[in-house]
Amino acid sequence: MDYTRSEFAALALGVLASLTMAGCQTESIKPSSPQTLRVLTYNIHHGEGTDKQFDYQRLASVIKGLKPDIVALQEVDHSTERASGVDQAKLLAKLCRMHYAFGQAMPHQGGQYGEAVLSQFPIEKTFVHPLPYQLDREPRSAIEVVIAPPGIGPISFVGTHLCHQSNELRTLQAQRLSQLFPAQKGKPVVLAGDFNARPGSDPMNVLLNAGWVDAVAPHSVIDYVLIRSCDPWTVKDVIILDEPIASDHDPVLVVLQWQGNN
Repeated sequence: MDYTRSEFAALALGVLASLTMAGCQTESIKPSSPQTLRVLTYNIHHGEGTDKQFDYQRLASVIKGLKPDIVALQEVDHSTERASGVDQAKLLAKLCRMHYAFGQAMPHQGGQYGEAVLSQFPIEKTFVHPLPYQLDREPRSAIEVVIAPPGIGPISFVGTHLCHQSNELRTLQAQRLSQLFPAQKGKPVVLAGDFNARPGSDPMNVLLNAGWVDAVAPHSVIDYVLIRSCDPWTVKDVIILDEPIASDHDPVLVVLQWQGNN
């Protein structure tokens, strides 16, 4: 993605006070069983399918078909020219009847570009954490929301999208995530997103060595759901949907079973 000097200037002034937006929808689909959490990560390619169409009903159908409780979306546009001014997070939340939050990674084409979360549970808090970047690379961030699934209690759910242009920068971003969310007892954390990193790469080794566990393994490619070794989850199922049209990424769903509070 190309961006202008003025966009960099806006980023420098505003990245530490990153934009967040949140909302909710009524009549949402019922969440899964209280002790189970269905986690979806999906890079939606700024809403544009591989057929060059911006079809939000199609994206929503893909998401709803997997029946997630919580969704990390990457490459989300908010009011950009290429997306015809659409607030993509808000629209997808409406179509999926879910709560939502958006976090800006960078200004782009008269709007914002970043990550979003959709949730069947009310979003209690939202934070946006800027990640390390260089002026000749796309800025990146992590969006953190606090939700309280019944039978599990408050957890932090974090969505992110790491640099696709530099392994060194990806590694620094992974180090920052491990600092922000250390593997120690406390409020559970689930981390999901497009890491642009293969299993065994430096960024993934940083995260795994810091106490994170790849819940998608052995099927991981570059889209991940990670859980901390100190949190009492077990992985019940992994579904990677072969959907080649709605986006240039396949959605990845992990079903987690909570073993705590016993």
